[in-house]
Amino acid sequence: MTTVVQETRPATQRVNQPGREEAVVRAGEHPVEHERPEDWGWHGEMGKWGRRTWFLGPLAILAFLFGNHQGKVEDIWLVVIAALMVVVFLYDRVRRKNAWRAK
Repeated sequence: MTTVVQETRPATQRVNQPGREEAVVRAGEHPVEHERPEDWGWHGEMGKWGRRTWFLGPLAILAFLFGNHQGKVEDIWLVVIAALMVVVFLYDRVRRKNAWRAK
């Protein structure tokens, strides 16, 4: 059985976090307790242009049907994925039409 050796470095310290794993932080600092996704990424919607050009995604997927492949399994997957994209668009359109406040 091997023993785990934990290195100690003077520039860092280990901090126990309740309900989470142990954190390694710089000496004198504290770990980030909660980080909002909005602080580091974009969480908006595509807006009007995303809804106007919805058909480009399924068309790009269906363009892969034309090629030099011989099997038909990938054709089935491509058609199913494109159909699923259309279903999601139609669901979004109905949801927005029946919503109290549509963007």
